[in-house]
Amino acid sequence: MANDLMLKEVHKNLNSLLVSKMEALPHDLNKTRFLQNCMTVLQDTKGIEKCSAISVARTMLKGGLLGLDFMSKECYAIPYGNSLQFQTDYKGEIKLAKKYSLNPIKDIYAKLVRVGDEFIEEIKDGQQVVSFKPLTFNDDEIIGAFAVCYYQDGSMIYETMSKKDIEKTRKDYSKMPNGTSWTKSSGEMYKKTVLRRLCKNISLDFDSIEQKKAYDDGADAEIKEEKVKPKNILSENEVDNVEYSIVEDNAIDLGDDTPDFLKDDADNG
Repeated sequence: MANDLMLKEVHKNLNSLLVSKMEALPHDLNKTRFLQNCMTVLQDTKGIEKCSAISVARTMLKGGLLGLDFMSKECYAIPYGNSLQFQTDYKGEIKLAKKYSLNPIKDIYAKLVRVGDEFIEEIKDGQQVVSFKPLTFNDDEIIGAFAVCYYQDGSMIYETMSKKDIEKTRKDYSKMPNGTSWTKSSGEMYKKTVLRRLCKNISLDFDSIEQKKAYDDGADAEIKEEKVKPKNILSENEVDNVEYSIVEDNAIDLGDDTPDFLKDDADNG
């Protein structure tokens, strides 16, 4: 872990970057809170001592540009060799899609499909329809994942990926195919992968070029070369035929977690 001297340098650099990039930051970003949460997370991040203070600050800035919170695990800063990789989380992907979609989104989420679950794609009255009936408390092997986006106008788009498809994406395009995100949180990464593919068919209108670049950098898998064919868009009536259960992420009360090394400065100042 980094020592207090390095963390103070990161704090100084990140604060300067937040000031210089003020016009590119979301208007609702609490910069003081964001900076505090970044430093709290970095205190417990192993491996950042191998990175330069300015490179760490630049990585953390990407979360600020998108309005994502590292402490709430909407995004991550992951040490990889001598660099710190920025990566959005599944929760962060949901937040960004809802906030920046040109066509207002009512709900968007991804689900894992396991052995024993019933997942069907079929044609009804000339229209493609999907249905999903998971087994209760099913913890069997994952065989795939799908993502669904409901728009406020009643239409819907969806995307599916088999386990084989996701693993191929991981192998061929992931920045860190054997990183902790995949080895310890494979389910979340499966959902994020299919959700990212779905979002390629959602028109996202970011406020600045810096935000768009940070969003692109936050993808684990670089799949710009891959052409994704969108699934059929369902009308408002057809949406009624789709059976899903929606899981809402619980809000996290962060409290007042001022890092110790910053408290020292306050006591002396």
